[in-house]
Amino acid sequence: MGKVLARVKLCSLLLVPALGMAQDVSFDDIRPILQARCVMCHAGEAAPLGLRLTSLDELLKGSIRRQVVARGDPSDSELIRRLKGQSQPRMPMTGPPFLSDAEIALFERWIAGGLQAGSQPADATLSALPLQRPPAGQPVTYEHVAAIFASRCVKCHSPYGLMGSAPEGLLLNAYSAILDRDERVRVVPGAAGASELVRRIRGQSRPQMPYDGPPFLSDEEIQLIVDWIDQGARDANGQPSPSPVGARVRLQGVLGEGWTLDSLQLVVGPGTRIDKSPDVGDYVEVRGRWGADGRVLVERIRRR
Repeated sequence: MGKVLARVKLCSLLLVPALGMAQDVSFDDIRPILQARCVMCHAGEAAPLGLRLTSLDELLKGSIRRQVVARGDPSDSELIRRLKGQSQPRMPMTGPPFLSDAEIALFERWIAGGLQAGSQPADATLSALPLQRPPAGQPVTYEHVAAIFASRCVKCHSPYGLMGSAPEGLLLNAYSAILDRDERVRVVPGAAGASELVRRIRGQSRPQMPYDGPPFLSDEEIQLIVDWIDQGARDANGQPSPSPVGARVRLQGVLGEGWTLDSLQLVVGPGTRIDKSPDVGDYVEVRGRWGADGRVLVERIRRR
């Protein structure tokens, strides 16, 4: 009996500092993580499932389905399950990289400690961080554009989007998905003008994206994406993606003199299929492959 009491006493002594650590965490500690990684999507009327993370009050309300934090119980909190990937889709949608183990542990300690409010009012509003351009002389990387995709595109272009499966199979929730080349390329590293993604957000290809526009992307947002692609569509570590020579492309735009598409040079040869007698000034669709010389090798062109 004495050994049992001793063990209980020891467990109690060990538990005290753990609880103390949990109670030391307040909403002030997780606020910067929410601002940097979460509120870009979870804000306003378009917040997925109505879950807004722009204030403590909104977080505690949860989504239209359920509360996402269970006071004192991290393991029963949907927020933690999403951050760890135990529930899908894993959050944040811009991952990988997802939150670090240390960041997730901070959320767990906050929940275990009773969801302490911190120094600011519970309705104090968070806003997404402004666009971040690299310092002068440094290239644009995926880190600089990921927030745009997350806030304006991922709600549809993800495995669990508002439309069910992603439209035309295009996933914009991760770097590897955006650069996928299986069916056709939407991003041609080094050539924004030949990238279907850019032509969609500019409105050169229809329908213009994002689908819930207007408002569409701002000129600043579009230019950042263009710079990212023109500089090699670099990953978060700054490594450029190789050119997708031979990959299929599908583009739309206005046909110009000398077989151009909005100034993009096309290669039209004897094997090119030409439908509906397209003429200069017509809106056309071009299907072909990306050539080693930086031009589109046209397999089919038709007036639309």
